[in-house]
Amino acid sequence: MSFSLATWNINSVRLREPLVLKLLAEHGPDVLCLQECKSPVDKIPVEAFKAAGYTHMVARGQKGYNGVAILSKMPLVDAGDQDFAMLGHARHVAAKLENGTTIHNFYVPAGGDKPNREINEKFGQKLDYLSEMRDWFHSEKPEKSILVGDLNIAPREDDVWDHKKLLKIVSHTPVEVEALGAVQDAGNWVDITRQDVPEGNLYSWWSYRAADWDAADKGRRLDHIWATSDIAQAGHSSHIVRDARGWEKPSDHAPVFASFDL
Repeated sequence: MSFSLATWNINSVRLREPLVLKLLAEHGPDVLCLQECKSPVDKIPVEAFKAAGYTHMVARGQKGYNGVAILSKMPLVDAGDQDFAMLGHARHVAAKLENGTTIHNFYVPAGGDKPNREINEKFGQKLDYLSEMRDWFHSEKPEKSILVGDLNIAPREDDVWDHKKLLKIVSHTPVEVEALGAVQDAGNWVDITRQDVPEGNLYSWWSYRAADWDAADKGRRLDHIWATSDIAQAGHSSHIVRDARGWEKPSDHAPVFASFDL
């Protein structure tokens, strides 16, 4: 079974429904995982997605914030969700394909502006969320699984536009990078994007504050596709649809793609 998969922080699935449909029409991933849907599940424009061929959806939503959804051309079943750090947020949902592959879709908390949990509650929540992800993967060892989403951390030096300048900026601080690495190790996860593109600067997010985002190219790779080590070699063809960041009224994230032969 071969399929393509994409992950995209859409920053409001209702507001950017036309962009989702554009991606589906032009790039046609078999599975699309969305984050920051900012919608209750019953308000997601599912009929439009069905008309585009995406007849299956598993989602968790809430009004105005967070929210994760998995759209698929292929049958899938709901495989549950986790509420890490007891935030009560819709930040995780899992689904299982007919071939037994489990897909985890995550939206890790951004963590606010100050990388200090003593003065910034949101940063503490982010670290707690990652710690509980780590503990869960230690206790419930994933197999034949893919993890995607906006993990809100750019771990490598070439995942950010300037490593030294961002060392004290939330999303690239050493404590966050270490925490994400612990999550990855706990589940024996392989970074499929970097397996395919091992060297060079690679970004999936550019700030709304930069009108010249493309020319300045001050990006970060916050969006990830991982696979458990038992299926990692089945992953290939990773790429980022950078052009989507320049579409009309865009998300500040670009979709990340990979394909799997399982």
